[in-house]
Amino acid sequence: MRFLALAGPGRHGDDEDMTDQGMTVEPVVLSAAFSAFEALWSPRIVARVNDYDVRIAKVAGEHVWHAHDDTDEFFLVLEGELRIALRDGGGEREVVLPQGAVFVVPRGTEHKPSSGAGASILLFEPTGTLTVGDRHDEIPPHVDATVGHALP
Repeated sequence: MRFLALAGPGRHGDDEDMTDQGMTVEPVVLSAAFSAFEALWSPRIVARVNDYDVRIAKVAGEHVWHAHDDTDEFFLVLEGELRIALRDGGGEREVVLPQGAVFVVPRGTEHKPSSGAGASILLFEPTGTLTVGDRHDEIPPHVDATVGHALP
């Protein structure tokens, strides 16, 4: 397994530390990475593992109902609490993820993350996965519908 971290806060991005993909092989301090942005529901890519992005996001309020048809979605709550409403063959249900909890939403399952008091989360998804999935409700202005952003 190969670990490549994007240049971020506290990194100089020296040429000898860079790969041909513009990524460094130095550690990324997550607290510094979270300090580098304020936008909610706008994941930042902090590392790549093979063909997967490791993304961090600040969240508060509600995201949109969406589904990823071809991939599972991994959530790790670093701070706060995250709720994920799920629609599947058994109807609707909600999982509550306290700090330190992980949960995987199976591919094709409609889900809607939310956090009343706010949370900091880590996501693990194939590179190029849209933050609103392949199918989604109307996207409100506070939700980023891209594939994630590199840290500044």
